[in-house]
Amino acid sequence: MLLMDVQDLPSIADLSQPELRIAGLRLNPRTNGPSRVSYSTALKLKRLSGGAEIPVKGLPTPAKISEVSWSPDDSKIAFALTTEATAAAGGQIQLWVLDVATATARQIPGVRLNSVFGTAYRWLPDNQTLIARTVPANRGQVPDATAAPTGPIVQENVGRTAAARTYQDLLKNPSDEKIFDYYATTQLLKVSLDGKTQPLGQPGVIQGASPSPDGKYILVETRHRPYSYQLTVGSFPVKVDVLDLSGNLVKSIADLPLADNVPTSFDAVPTGPRNHDWRDDAPATIYWVEAQDGGDPKKVAAVRDKVVTMAAPFTTPMDLVDLHLRFRGITWGDNSTALVNGYRWADRKVMTWVINPRTKMPPTVLFERSSQDTYKDPGTPYQKHNAAGRYVLALGGSDNQTIYLLGEGASPEGNRPFVDQLNLKTRKTERWWRSEAPYYEVPVDILDVNKRLLVTRRESVEQAPNYFLRDAKKKNKLTALTNFPNPYPALGTLKKQVLQYKRADGLPLTANLYLPPNYKKTDGPLPTLLEAYPAEYKDKSTAGQVKGSPYTFTRLTWGSPIFWVTQGYAVLQNTSIPIVGEGDAEPNDTYIEQLVAGAKAAIEEGQRLGVVDAKRVGVMGHSYGAFMTANLLAHSNLFKAGIARSGAYNRTLTPFGFQAEERTYWEAPQVYDKMSPFTAANKIKTPILLIHGEADNNSGTFPIQSERFYNALKGHGATARYVVLPFESHGYAARESIMHMLWEMDSWLNKYVKEAPAPPAN
Repeated sequence: MLLMDVQDLPSIADLSQPELRIAGLRLNPRTNGPSRVSYSTALKLKRLSGGAEIPVKGLPTPAKISEVSWSPDDSKIAFALTTEATAAAGGQIQLWVLDVATATARQIPGVRLNSVFGTAYRWLPDNQTLIARTVPANRGQVPDATAAPTGPIVQENVGRTAAARTYQDLLKNPSDEKIFDYYATTQLLKVSLDGKTQPLGQPGVIQGASPSPDGKYILVETRHRPYSYQLTVGSFPVKVDVLDLSGNLVKSIADLPLADNVPTSFDAVPTGPRNHDWRDDAPATIYWVEAQDGGDPKKVAAVRDKVVTMAAPFTTPMDLVDLHLRFRGITWGDNSTALVNGYRWADRKVMTWVINPRTKMPPTVLFERSSQDTYKDPGTPYQKHNAAGRYVLALGGSDNQTIYLLGEGASPEGNRPFVDQLNLKTRKTERWWRSEAPYYEVPVDILDVNKRLLVTRRESVEQAPNYFLRDAKKKNKLTALTNFPNPYPALGTLKKQVLQYKRADGLPLTANLYLPPNYKKTDGPLPTLLEAYPAEYKDKSTAGQVKGSPYTFTRLTWGSPIFWVTQGYAVLQNTSIPIVGEGDAEPNDTYIEQLVAGAKAAIEEGQRLGVVDAKRVGVMGHSYGAFMTANLLAHSNLFKAGIARSGAYNRTLTPFGFQAEERTYWEAPQVYDKMSPFTAANKIKTPILLIHGEADNNSGTFPIQSERFYNALKGHGATARYVVLPFESHGYAARESIMHMLWEMDSWLNKYVKEAPAPPAN
């Protein structure tokens, strides 16, 4: 087991490092990698069979570790290590390797990773070689961004539909294109652990380089011009090639154009081949998917997607399977077994089929349900890595037709994770094990399917999460692997209760109720903070299902409302606010009515229990929860104050869809207008605190959303405060930012909720 100490709450100085926002990416030009990374600062090894934790030797102090990956035989671990920029030299992302037997790490010299597209290396199956995307040597100076323009910036569309959702950080001009090319251009290297390197092919904007399972070929995806000023790099033209390990071109698989005419439906896809990858259980077989409906789910089509394979020497494509739903992934097993997943957004349908990769036999249905019906979720098929380090189905039984399923186990009594085994021929299921109260225990890995030996993570209301070795054949045999202490000992044991109640129309709802540690019923009703994040559903039966578990340990993340139990508040956390649209109706057709009804039901339940002071309730939310908060203040009198962080308030600024709404503004203008709290700014009389990160990168939640909303509120005499956190993105990270955010929220709640006049005594 590898234990990684994770850096938390970096300083604002860390966040204020240079950041290049370009082509939908955010890069640190000093390192040629992503600008926001959650680094590990130390590594330790521990044998599952017992023994002490072993600190890894050879690491610099401090260390910034990311992109961690075990070798196929588990004898080594590769990782990226980012160095700080100095006056003498820029920073860089180095390639390191850890020898597990000696717990010693060392740098592979002369390799500067280019991580603008994520993890920049892959292991070959020989456990001695890696394929790395690197910064080209002698690439020269950064193009001058201040050069005088040579002409206007022109975009043109001639009579074809090219709708695009709302994106940020896009290319804006030819200068941006040159700068993007400078940082995104990669040289592939074959890197041996002894330090030898060999360039493979020519430099290019290489987004992916994946070795074949047999280690003889590399599947390379290279983005190229013409670029777009409306779309991110993921839609740029892409060339898909196969190279050998000397860097020679073996086969050009596809050259796909700019994907600028994809319909805005959530399960729309580009035309032509897509999702190129290796078949994990074969030596060197590529597969891809091709839409058969023009990529438009609104077209009538008996077949939506077709999966195609092509084995080395890559001359003859073979049709593998036709799907009447959109392809959602494939899990390879062996020559006779694979599982294919498909989905349809309109009714949230998901299906899993069993196929035989050797034949063109029709697929057989294994699972079929609504993606929102968590009670019927059969779990995720367990995969183990093979000798090539590729993850494939763990197949057992005398005929290799038994699979193993790890699931959350949603139920009316809360989540109870489980492990099942399922025979694909007989469809008989046997349950190995299921989490039991008063614990919440999650299966993490299966070490031995025959011995039914598991690694799990177990926690309870009073016990912090820790890892255990569980023998599923012996119910009570449990061996602790870690001993992480309670990270919040000063708080004591937080009182958590999972409330189950009903909306006025009878729809079941849930919320987590937290009360101050020393609270007694005789203390009477408390000022209350309600937090929620609405979710859309296509039927009431799934919308009313119980979420979460009453036995989880309470984690305090930076954005949590639970902090306020320490300040004498009752907290309604993760309050379910379902927005349901059954049949031909869309959920958002009655968004406001259902929103208010859901919030009202939660407050009434807390009032019925005698713990919520209904005349002193505040509401908060982040992102779509901020949108919810503003709407609740505009369309109800339930709250004394609201806190809205990093939200979008004017839906006309996201005209090609938002959240789970796939209709465009022009298809449903009344929905967009009614749902936009910006259009109801004149109705908001309740005090509202707006907080936004000035570098918000989330699609649709441009900081201008809060800026314009605040101006509208101010112009109508509302009590409002607008706080901009420098250098923060959609989620906040810096210690200084979070501490200030907490101070702002606490001051707001104290002034407008806690200190509001208490209700008269009965």
